[in-house]
Amino acid sequence: MGTGLEWAWLLIALPLVSGAVLLIGGRRTDRWGHLLGVATPLASFAIGVYLFARMLGLPPEERHHDVSLFSWIPVGSFQVDVGLLLDPLAICFVLLITGVGSLIHIYSVGYMADDPDRRRFFGYLNLFVAAMLLLVLADNFLVLYVGWEGVGLASYLLIGFWYYKPSAAVAAKKAFIVNRVGDFGLSVAIMIMFTTFGTVSFGPIFDNVDAAGTGVVTAIGLLLLLGATGKSAQLPLQSWLLDAMEGPTPVSALIHAATMVTAGVYLVVRAGPIFEAAPQAQLAVAIVGAATALFGAIIGCGKDDIKKALAASTMSQIGYMHLAAGLGPAGYAFAIAHLLAHGFFKAGLFLGAGSVMHAMKDEVDMRRYGGLARVMPVTFVTFGFGYLAIVGFPGLSGYFTKDAIIEATFAFGGTAGTLLGAAALLGALLTAFYMSRVMFMTFFGDRRWADGVHPHESPRVMTWPMIALAVGSVAAGAVFTLGGRMVTFLESAVGAPEEHHAFNPFTPIGLATLAAMVLGAVIAWTSFGRRPVPSTAPKGSFVTVAARRDLYGDAVNESVFMRPGQWLTRTLVFFDNRGVDGLVNTLAAFVGGTSGRVRRLQTGFVRSYAMAMFVGAVAVVAALLLVRL
Repeated sequence: MGTGLEWAWLLIALPLVSGAVLLIGGRRTDRWGHLLGVATPLASFAIGVYLFARMLGLPPEERHHDVSLFSWIPVGSFQVDVGLLLDPLAICFVLLITGVGSLIHIYSVGYMADDPDRRRFFGYLNLFVAAMLLLVLADNFLVLYVGWEGVGLASYLLIGFWYYKPSAAVAAKKAFIVNRVGDFGLSVAIMIMFTTFGTVSFGPIFDNVDAAGTGVVTAIGLLLLLGATGKSAQLPLQSWLLDAMEGPTPVSALIHAATMVTAGVYLVVRAGPIFEAAPQAQLAVAIVGAATALFGAIIGCGKDDIKKALAASTMSQIGYMHLAAGLGPAGYAFAIAHLLAHGFFKAGLFLGAGSVMHAMKDEVDMRRYGGLARVMPVTFVTFGFGYLAIVGFPGLSGYFTKDAIIEATFAFGGTAGTLLGAAALLGALLTAFYMSRVMFMTFFGDRRWADGVHPHESPRVMTWPMIALAVGSVAAGAVFTLGGRMVTFLESAVGAPEEHHAFNPFTPIGLATLAAMVLGAVIAWTSFGRRPVPSTAPKGSFVTVAARRDLYGDAVNESVFMRPGQWLTRTLVFFDNRGVDGLVNTLAAFVGGTSGRVRRLQTGFVRSYAMAMFVGAVAVVAALLLVRL
């Protein structure tokens, strides 16, 4: 990278300093705070493009560079430096975070124009971007953990941005607590790594992972997976994601497209050598991904809230990425390609949803939409391209990335490959169904607007980012996958698959995936496109009711974890009050009562003492006489 690499720290420093200025400067920065908030991620994106161009000009074996910034923990054998690792995997995330993140920042200028705390909002956004960049650029697990926790803090602040709303405050707290469960797994994994390998740096750990015991490596892999499930909202730590929609819509786009939920995928792919040395943990990654892909798709089918339907979609699509990552080197490139393509079309979908809400006075119920294609043409077209991309319409992004994951899963072989591939194929059908349902209920059919609502197109500061994301939704998949570009580019960072199959849509699996997409869309058309949509949701079947209630994920958490925890806490409190404190209080009362009674003998009167002496003497004489007798 030559002399340009020493400036890579600016990728993180620019948004971090900007966030600090906006949050510490207070109301004095209100007039220009949003401009600073937009400028710094754009500057980081420009630096990222420069570094990417320099990287492309190098041979593959030289596209791996460590930059040590300063010594952080120099304690005996525990030596940790704060350093950056810039390689093909890291630069992919840098461009996604800063590129898509900048478009979301620009969109936020218009979306948050009337919010009196817009400056604080941009401060939180920049803090989020800086933490995510630290996470993906760290050259060791401990610095990665700092970025990991920074992302958790920033997400808490952004989800609860409108903290005066009880629902937003509860959602932020829920996201924070659920993520702490996953963070516990990552922290323990880092501790085991240090005790096993004597370091937390990526290189030495990956080079010596084969020398460690299988049980230890499997434990590390499963703990890393626990951490990944928290950040990426995978089973069983998925419950926070839909509630996170209480935050402003740009937050939803940033969390669901470019930053937080992709962190778990990054962790699994970055720690690939650990999972490859622990086949059971690697298979667990694939199983969790496939199960979550179906779980999220089913939930998406039952949601009338447009943002929650898209949130369920994110859960499902991240499941596909985890499924691909669980395939090992055969799936890493497909996982990253789908992650990048997903960043474009999911950000576009969320910003489109925000545009609709902006025009509908913050209404989120799709049953109160309808017919918006005619009054919001730009939003309709850009949202439509995102829709076509996510369902896998031929020629668009998802067609090349998601379909490639399904084919790679079936090619994995054995019973596991067949079952996981079938789950992924069913997920493709459900994706086409619920996304077509969103499209039909929002933009087609009769107008079901409430009185006093007059939909209109959003301002240009909001529509231009949507147009840019729509272009990415169309072209990103082909750019990343055709010709094996992503496999070749990532080879020096994540390894090469034993056998790479070029994308071919005319294989039996490719045709079956296309058929599943068409079938899902047709079912949605017959149910929601051809028929009038009632303004009040019908009761529906058992599956529909379960989907509306997030497949009872919260009920399970409450029954299995929350209530037993409450009972255990109450039992311990009762034992502490009545047992430990009761014993101490009883002993104290006994000593106090006894001392009080003994104290009564000490009256201070001489006659009392003389009488006591006389009685004592009489008693002694009487005792002596009795002995003689």
